[in-house]
Amino acid sequence: MGKNTTDEMIIVLDFGGQYNQLIARRVRECNVYCEVHPSGIGLDKIREMNPKGIIFTGGPNSVYLEESPHIDKEIFDMGIPILGICYGSQLIAYTLGGKVATAPTSEYGMTETEFDKASVLFKDVPEKDVVWMSHTDYIAEAPEGFKITAKTPVCPCAAMECPERKIYATQFHPEVNHTVHGFDMLKAFVLDVCGCSGSWKMDAFVENTIREIRERVGAGKVLCALSGGVDSSVAAVLLSKAVGKQLTCVFVDHGLLRKNEGDEVEAVFGPEGPYDLNFIRVNAQERFYNKLKGVQEPEQKRKIIGAEFIEVFEEEAKKIGAVDYLVQGTIYPDVIESGLGKSAVIKSHHNVGGLPDHVDFKEIIEPLRMLFKDEVRKAGLELGIPEYLVFRQPFPGPGLGIRIIGEVTPEKVKMVQDADFIYREEIAKAGLDKQISQYFAALTNMRSVGVMGDFRTYDYAIALRAVVTSDFMTATAADIPYEVLQKVMTRIVNEVKGVNRVMYDLTSKPPGTIEME
Repeated sequence: MGKNTTDEMIIVLDFGGQYNQLIARRVRECNVYCEVHPSGIGLDKIREMNPKGIIFTGGPNSVYLEESPHIDKEIFDMGIPILGICYGSQLIAYTLGGKVATAPTSEYGMTETEFDKASVLFKDVPEKDVVWMSHTDYIAEAPEGFKITAKTPVCPCAAMECPERKIYATQFHPEVNHTVHGFDMLKAFVLDVCGCSGSWKMDAFVENTIREIRERVGAGKVLCALSGGVDSSVAAVLLSKAVGKQLTCVFVDHGLLRKNEGDEVEAVFGPEGPYDLNFIRVNAQERFYNKLKGVQEPEQKRKIIGAEFIEVFEEEAKKIGAVDYLVQGTIYPDVIESGLGKSAVIKSHHNVGGLPDHVDFKEIIEPLRMLFKDEVRKAGLELGIPEYLVFRQPFPGPGLGIRIIGEVTPEKVKMVQDADFIYREEIAKAGLDKQISQYFAALTNMRSVGVMGDFRTYDYAIALRAVVTSDFMTATAADIPYEVLQKVMTRIVNEVKGVNRVMYDLTSKPPGTIEME
C-alpha cells in the first residue's frame, strides 16, 4: 500500500540484485515495515514516503559504466540513513568521489572477514567472522570522510561508513543466511542507525490497510474474483472489513476444484458466513467439461479453462453493472515475476494476467501487493479467516484440469478429488501437513491390469506428489514414511472407484515441475 501503512518504513531500492526480496523480509523480521521500489523511483516519491532509512541492493552491473543504474547524489543530503549492499556499496563510493575498479581477485561465497567492533553495524559481531561475498569489482578507494570498517585478505574495503551522515556500506550480503551474523548487522542499521522502534506487527498492517481502502474507495462499488485460495480470500476479507456490501465477490466453480472446496468457500463467504459482502457463486461445471471434451494437450487445456473463466466472470460483471474498483490478490512474488520495473504499470488492468480487458472498472486495488506468502497467511489469521483456508495447499488456476493427464471428464475429476482427499487426510493424520510444502494426488492416463477380489480389473493409476521447497523455484520430493504411503495406497485402491494402482513421484524440480502438467 502507500506511505500510511505504518509510521516507520524502510525502503529498499532495487538495482537488479537477486536477493532484493530477502532484504525486505529480513527488515520485516526486525518488526519494521519494508517495501521494495525500483532504483529510478525519484527523490520526490522518496520524500513523499518519508522512510526512516533506505537500503541500496546489489546488482549485476559495474557502477563505472554509463549504462549502469545510478542515483541522484542529492539522496545523500536528505538526512535519511542509507545502507548500500554489494553494488549498492560501490554506488555510494563511486557517487561520492571514491574509486571502484575491477578487483585483482574476485570473491564468491563464504569469506572470512575482519570487523572493526567500534562500528555500530558490527557491535554484535565477532572480530573475525564469515560473510557471503559475490563481486568482481571492489572499492579501491573509499570516498573522503569514510572510514573502512571491515576487510578480507583480498578486499581492502569490505565495509565502510560515514556515521556523521549516517551512510553505511557492505561489500558482502548481510541478508543471506551464509553471512553468519548478517541479521545482527541489518538489525543494528534498522534499529540503532535509523532509530526504528521495531513495533510493526501484522495487525498494524491489517488495521492501516482497512483504513486506507475505506478512504480510497469512498462510496464506490468493488468487484473481486474469488478463487477460495489464500491470496484472494485474504484480499476479499480485507475489502469486506473496509467497505462491506459495496463489495461483490464472484466465485466461479469450474468443476475442477478439490473435493468439497466449492461448498467450503461458500460456507465462509456466502450469506451464512461471517463476512458482510455480496457473494455470487456460479456453478459452471458442465460448461467447462463440455469445452474440455476430447482435449488432451496441457497448454490447450490451460488456455480453454482460462478463457472460459474470463467469459463467465465477465458475464457476471455485466449483470452487476459498472464497478469502480477491481480487487486483485496479487502478492509480492507475483510482482517480482512480472518485473519490478513494471510495478507502476501494473495498476492498469491491461497488465493483470487472466482478467478480462473490457470489464468496466476504473482502478485496481491490490492490498497484498507488498506481502510475502507467509505474511499473507499471518494477515489471514489476524483477520479471523479459518485456519484450513489460510493454510490451504497451493492450487493452480486451471485446478484439477492439469492434475489429470489427458482428457478431462467428470468421472476422472471425481477419481482425483477422492484420491486427493484421502491423501491429504492421511498426511494430516501423520502430522506431516505443515512440513511438506506442497502435496496432491494426480490422475495418470495409464491404465493397467489388476486383481480385486476374484476379478480382473483394467483401471487407472494415481500418482502421489509431495515436495519440499523454500521458494517453489526448485524442489525435492518429500521423504514420506513408507507406512504412510502404504496406508494412502490401500485406502485409495479400496475406496476410489476406477483406480487399481498408486505410484509415488520422486522427481525433483528440475527436471520436473511441481504440477503434473
